[in-house]
Amino acid sequence: MDLNARVSKAVRHFWKVRTRQHKKQGASTGKKDAGNRSAVTGGKHLDGFIKLLTELLAEAGLPDSAIHVKSTTLPGYFRPTKNWDLLVVVDELLLASIELKAHVGPSLGNNFQ
Repeated sequence: MDLNARVSKAVRHFWKVRTRQHKKQGASTGKKDAGNRSAVTGGKHLDGFIKLLTELLAEAGLPDSAIHVKSTTLPGYFRPTKNWDLLVVVDELLLASIELKAHVGPSLGNNFQ
């Protein structure tokens, strides 16, 4: 599958999960987050992009043992620890720590600096 198709697949996953979470939240408790927040507080909406990055790193020659999507906690600077979406560690050397963020709608201006 070419890169454009793979990115499109990740984008479809993003919107599918956001929509499902928005509909699902509050069904059991009757409480919903304000606005579109309910679509993202359940997490998992960026998993398609994490999967894509993992595949691209493996295709670039990194062994599976170097790519971590679980147990991704590192010591923090402003707090004791920080959880990341993806870490790349080779020979006990941290090569990359990646955190994905989604900005959709009016909050973009509030978060872009």
